[in-house]
Amino acid sequence: MASFVLKVLNVRLLIRRGTCLHRPSTETLFGVCRSSYSTDGDNGVPKIYTKTGDKGFSSTFTGERRPKEDQVFEALGTTDELSSALGLAREFCLDKGHSFTPQLDKIQCVLQDLGSNVATPVSSARESHRKKTTFSPEPIAELETWIDAFTEKLPPLTNFILPSGGKSSAALHVARTICRRAERRVSPIVRAGEVDPNVAKYLNRLSDYLFTVARYAAMKEGSQETIYQRPT
Repeated sequence: MASFVLKVLNVRLLIRRGTCLHRPSTETLFGVCRSSYSTDGDNGVPKIYTKTGDKGFSSTFTGERRPKEDQVFEALGTTDELSSALGLAREFCLDKGHSFTPQLDKIQCVLQDLGSNVATPVSSARESHRKKTTFSPEPIAELETWIDAFTEKLPPLTNFILPSGGKSSAALHVARTICRRAERRVSPIVRAGEVDPNVAKYLNRLSDYLFTVARYAAMKEGSQETIYQRPT
């Protein structure tokens, strides 16, 4: 996970932060990451494995070695899991022709920036590290704008609903619950002053967005959401 984050930090130089206006070609991607991937004697052929984590330790972006069960890597791993869940939900949404899928693309890009900040603990970061991994509050405001726009189109919520409403909606609910877990993993290191507080705020707002857009997806597909009823 740590080596993956370091490679992504290099690739971010080619991608406008948080927008993913274009994706680098495979050749360019490997060109940027060559020093991270390659090992001596491989003639420059990139390798996905680095072997640096075989003893149970990984590196932060600052170069600090920490156990893989460290809170930083727990937060990074859960954020990566969240992005993967969003990718799956996006595929279901694309199949149904939902117009909000570009928002999901952008969120995945923002999560890469978020992970970069998490991977740069303040206690071991130099100014050069912090400049490369700052996390802007702007994506938080953007999520709030999207939430408000969807809410205006949805019927009022008068009952507790269960994760349901079709594949798109259900997959977005799965992403929502992983987002909540990512927020829980990030909270301790934010309180410790190691990570930008905007990281936790973004994840908090993102779970609200995912709840709202899951309901919107169900409505657009004409799928019935399951209402909670106390078992008799």
